[in-house]
Amino acid sequence: MKIIKNEKLIKRNGIIGQWTSFGALVVLGLGMYISFTKPDLFTYSLICLLAGFIMTQVGMYMGSRWGRSPRPDEKLDSGLKGMHSEFTLYHYTTPASHLLVGPSGIWTLLPYHQRGKISFEKNRWKLRGGGFLQGYMRIFGQEGIGRPDLDAENEVRAIKKFLNKNMDESAVPEVKAILVFTSDEVELDAGDSPIPAMRLKQLKEFMRQGSKTRALSQDKLNLITSSIAASNESPK
Repeated sequence: MKIIKNEKLIKRNGIIGQWTSFGALVVLGLGMYISFTKPDLFTYSLICLLAGFIMTQVGMYMGSRWGRSPRPDEKLDSGLKGMHSEFTLYHYTTPASHLLVGPSGIWTLLPYHQRGKISFEKNRWKLRGGGFLQGYMRIFGQEGIGRPDLDAENEVRAIKKFLNKNMDESAVPEVKAILVFTSDEVELDAGDSPIPAMRLKQLKEFMRQGSKTRALSQDKLNLITSSIAASNESPK
């Protein structure tokens, strides 16, 4: 498997995340200092504490994606290690953060690192379990599950538009999305989700099974990878 990633973007955003987290500590510390030493400036203290909290959330968001190892791209690399050389995995070089192109088709991979019980019920993904500690972690230590269905729709639409730049629209194959849950501490019940969803350790076998039906020929793969390369080389 070939792996292509935007190392410059990863490094830059990792540094931004580090400095944001450091700045959050400074701002929170300032807010605490004002609240204890200058009670008459309570409004300024509150502003600092609120700003520090927001910066902390941004720092955690950036850190989980770009700073702390293993990052999402590293987890996907590890989970797909050993795939056939016809597969190409793109990280942060297309409108989809993680794109896999191979005999099984074109897939946008959406990694989720949340822990706990995750299920698809009544057309929504839900994150449950863990009691008080898990609830605390969801507020201060991990993101909510959000709307994976909307994330997937947006990435699929963006990839189709991206490929249309250098390919005939009629020649662009179907683009699919897959939700990949990377934590070892997740209990997953995908139910009747219209979007394939699985744990990271299941992803390689899923793609291998898909390759047996050969959704994309070698000629089509060459056309797609050439189109992606051309789109990345064209002036932005």
